[in-house]
Amino acid sequence: MTTSITTECSSSEFSVSGEEARDLRVEPAVDTVTLSSLRRRAVLEGCKWDPQVGDVDTLTPFPLVLKRSVWKQIASQAEQLTQEAVATEEEISRRPELLKLLGLPTALCRVLAEEGPMTPAAGRVIRFDFHYTTQGWRISEANSDVPGGFSEASYFTGMMAEHFPGLRPAGNPADVWSTALAAAVRRSGVVALLSAPGHMEDHQVVAFLAARLRECGCRPHLAKPEQILWRDGIAHLNTAWHRGPLDAIVRFYQAEWLSQLPPKIGWRHFFRGGRTPVANPALAVISESKRFPLVWAKLSMALPTWRALLPETRDPRNAPWSHDDGWLLKTAMCNTGDTISVRELMRPGEWLRTRLRVRLIPGRWVAQRRFESVPVSTPIGLRHVCVGVYTVNGRAAGAYARLSEKPVIDFAAADVALLLEDDE
Repeated sequence: MTTSITTECSSSEFSVSGEEARDLRVEPAVDTVTLSSLRRRAVLEGCKWDPQVGDVDTLTPFPLVLKRSVWKQIASQAEQLTQEAVATEEEISRRPELLKLLGLPTALCRVLAEEGPMTPAAGRVIRFDFHYTTQGWRISEANSDVPGGFSEASYFTGMMAEHFPGLRPAGNPADVWSTALAAAVRRSGVVALLSAPGHMEDHQVVAFLAARLRECGCRPHLAKPEQILWRDGIAHLNTAWHRGPLDAIVRFYQAEWLSQLPPKIGWRHFFRGGRTPVANPALAVISESKRFPLVWAKLSMALPTWRALLPETRDPRNAPWSHDDGWLLKTAMCNTGDTISVRELMRPGEWLRTRLRVRLIPGRWVAQRRFESVPVSTPIGLRHVCVGVYTVNGRAAGAYARLSEKPVIDFAAADVALLLEDDE
């Protein structure tokens, strides 16, 4: 049985109390016929194959609306965060003693610390997750390695905008990213897009990006790392549907997962010693690590934007998380919020198991001071907001927005179109 979340109402009924209320609101939900059409198009044309998980719709039938001036503010901050991250990654990569503090898998850390040239980059995309809090907009983390959400942020958001005259998307990150990738491809334009078998959400991302790359004149192929052969640093695709050298690789396959593959796969060439450009590049895993802030004090750069927007982050051995509910825990390589641990939101047994894991391997965890997320009133009740701002090669390109009943934004959050309105 499907839980319907379409409700007819006036946009004036929904607001956020407080000073920021005029900057963030929702519009009324579209009718059931329109929503059904949007869902069908998202599945068939936008590679959104999971519009429903269990009894819960994952596509919200109303848009989140942000003032254009607010968007310009957080977009500019995302660009500054990108600039600081890229420069800092370069410095950390030259200092093996700092790499060891990031909680990366040992094999991956060893490859990053080696001498020799890094595999060239085919571009860079990062998504910074902004949250609406009592202290204004703050970020919880950077998705630097393999950020997703492109179909929802581009195709679904674009469709929703068609039904709300006067409102516009913040951008189209899939088109911007695909255009940047196509510009980095030489010769025949053969591109491999890698994802892990069994992860449908990842397959959605690469299938959607492949369609966009095809529109840009490329020849994309979906594959897995085991189907890539490295010869003299050049990547070759070895599949039933294509055999031959590649001009670029889009790696929607987490760096830590790659490092767990057998050495004979040649996974190290995705990071070092390869000659075929790869996106995202090897150094992206540095700012992807949630332990990234633990090395800031040892760097030459000040990282003013990161320090202003990211909550205080400590090694769990140096934070009072076990008795102070003002802290949360997460693993260094946390994906989709899967290891975010907040005592009051967990069953006692789950919390006990988390405490034991942290005590056993504290170097793979972080403690982060919690901020107070301000929920937004919507047709389906109060919801917490996350606006993931993409940067492509350093420039803001759009946003992937989500809503959650709880202050933690994880895999259970619903996708919502973010639209912009002019300031009055």
